[in-house]
Amino acid sequence: MINLKNLPNQQRGEVTKLFLRRHWLIVAEILGYLLTLVVIPFISMKFLTFAEIDPLSDIFWGPVTYLLFSVYLLFVLVIIITQFTDYYLDTWIVTTERIINIEQRGLFTRTISELHLNQIQDVTAERKGILSMFLNFGQVYIQTAGAKERFNFKQIHNPEGVKQVITGLINDDKRRHGDASGQSSDQNHSETTL
Repeated sequence: MINLKNLPNQQRGEVTKLFLRRHWLIVAEILGYLLTLVVIPFISMKFLTFAEIDPLSDIFWGPVTYLLFSVYLLFVLVIIITQFTDYYLDTWIVTTERIINIEQRGLFTRTISELHLNQIQDVTAERKGILSMFLNFGQVYIQTAGAKERFNFKQIHNPEGVKQVITGLINDDKRRHGDASGQSSDQNHSETTL
């Protein structure tokens, strides 16, 4: 895990303002999937019992059924661990100088990108749907001078508040460093895949 007091490539005077993860509803969604996937074999066994078929009492099908059930539960466990790891390790860190995007893809791929505040052209907050309106979560899009959006804060809590903080930091950065930095965008942007 990243130490917020000692970020990689931290500049003098750089202070962490926001540390973001996706909304807690995503964890509830993962647990809902887990519950559904675990209940499916038990419901299947109930249907077989209603049809007066009992594979567990058969000398051959009993052990095979237990083996298949164990393999299925192991498969479900791997899926859930992968989903939770993706949730937990997907983070966004906003500092007084830059935005750091840590994107976990599966169990063994992580992409860490950073974007300096002076490169940001537009910040957009978006909430879609009834649930996101009531629970106050949505997306924040960070647009750079290029044609492609560079950062997307997915399913975060209070996207309008995050947008306001980032916009305030951009304005503070412009006052500190001036509007013309004189550096190319290649010097201000870096991306690392681990």
